Amino acid sequence: MENETVQSNPVNESPQYTPISVGEWVITTIILAIPIVGFIMLFVWGFGSNSQPSKANWAKATLIMIAVSIVLTFIFLGSLLGIMATFMN
Repeated sequence: MENETVQSNPVNESPQYTPISVGEWVITTIILAIPIVGFIMLFVWGFGSNSQPSKANWAKATLIMIAVSIVLTFIFLGSLLGIMATFMN
């Protein structure tokens, strides 16, 4: 029994990658402009199995940025309300 080492190349094992076209990105941006549908589609694109890897990563990064923005907004508004409360006393 010979000890053979086979190196796998992950690029060759995955299906052929085709970049997302400009038209698809335009449609993606238009869908995101619809308030509730756009937010739901970020989850579909980010965690769905039919999305291309680049679009999935972009959707996940967008969801993270939305979460960070919400947290920073609450921190800012909380500190602003705290400052206003000290001036009213």
